[in-house]
Amino acid sequence: MSRFWVLFKSTAVRLSALYILLFAICAATLVFYVTAMSQRLLSGQIREAVQQEVDVVRRAYDLGGMNALLRAMERRTRQPGANLYVIAGPSGDILAGNVASVQPGVFEETGWTSVPFFYQRYADSGVDRRHMAIANIFVLDNGLRILVGRDLGEPERFRVLVRQALMIALAIMGLGAIIIWFGIGRNALKRIDRMSAASKKIMAGDLSQRLPVGGSGDEFDRLSVSLNTMLERIEKLNEGLRQVSDNIAHDLKTPLTRLRNKAADAIDTANEDQRRLALDGIISESDQLIRTFDALLMISRVEAGSVAAEMSPIELSTIVADSAELYEPVADEAGLVLTSSIEPGISIQGNRELIGQAIFNLIDNAIKYSGDAKGGEISLKLLRRPNGICLSVADHGPGIPADKREDVIKRFVRLDESRSKPGTGLGLSLVEAVMELHGGTLELSDTDPEKEDGRGLTVSVIFPVKPA
Repeated sequence: MSRFWVLFKSTAVRLSALYILLFAICAATLVFYVTAMSQRLLSGQIREAVQQEVDVVRRAYDLGGMNALLRAMERRTRQPGANLYVIAGPSGDILAGNVASVQPGVFEETGWTSVPFFYQRYADSGVDRRHMAIANIFVLDNGLRILVGRDLGEPERFRVLVRQALMIALAIMGLGAIIIWFGIGRNALKRIDRMSAASKKIMAGDLSQRLPVGGSGDEFDRLSVSLNTMLERIEKLNEGLRQVSDNIAHDLKTPLTRLRNKAADAIDTANEDQRRLALDGIISESDQLIRTFDALLMISRVEAGSVAAEMSPIELSTIVADSAELYEPVADEAGLVLTSSIEPGISIQGNRELIGQAIFNLIDNAIKYSGDAKGGEISLKLLRRPNGICLSVADHGPGIPADKREDVIKRFVRLDESRSKPGTGLGLSLVEAVMELHGGTLELSDTDPEKEDGRGLTVSVIFPVKPA
């Protein structure tokens, strides 16, 4: 019973119950309306037919007297489905006609009988069987009373038949509605129970849980998909926060320890040159820490969307060309050649500062990880593609294995073989955050996939093309 009340408390079941109640009221009203109108229509037709018979009988009496009246009534009583024809005396005694007896008191009034009355036919003699009829009674000038009536058996059977058919249809529809109501309510309650169970696990701290999606695409599925998207976002942010906390504790411990040791050396040394050298090292380590925290703050701003309002139309081709021109001397100093292929006139809606920083990070990484071989090439391209505007930076260094490409995008993650290179481990994380802000994507691929080693790395960022 408690299960039933829990089921009845759900909104879907209550709405279904309300609909069933309204449906039952409307159906019952329809049943009584249809039967009443059918009965009224038949009664009108009967009264009209009886009135025509009354007129014929009256006319026969007026033209031919009593004999003509008797012949007319006799002729009509022999017809199939004949009406009721009765001649009664002033006291109500039946003198002639096709009816054995009528309900007492019928002949006390003239005109249409106010209510249907009972009568017996000659064939019913000895059998307690009565029929119902309505009649029109008029009085002749000799005092005899003439009754012309119609049996109500057929109209009554028709009315009962219509009512029974409607009642059976109503019962079937009502039973079907109750079964559907119970099925829908039970199914909805089960889905809500599953959602509640998943919500309890999520509230207990298990953010990997997701609300069930039935696949029907109904309102429950749409709600679950929206909440699952939100949970996925929360889990990702929570994982990022945990990862940042762990990496800060792990990666910043080493430079802080070096900073502390250099400060201690500076205090202990009496040589002025060595002290100055130690202080320069402290300043260099401090600058690196400041750059790391600046990068973290920028990533946080981008992911929080606080810079979204700074979006404006920008000339991406110009920004990429300026970046290439700025980094050509840096690449040349590293023994590399920076080439560029930039399609002119490409504009997007974006943040100039963030996009410029993302391009700097990509070129800086390419220069840093192009390997020690002199004469290498770094290729910078900007072109339109069917899926968007693609900016790619390709180097010919050692590259990144396919199974580790997702890892290098995470904050502070650096491959072991790259630990010897200076850096914060936040470059690609910032690029990914910038691309998410602009609705774009970040892709990593091999520059030279045919080579067994040193396949190089191509980093592509793809900006969506907004409809004009």
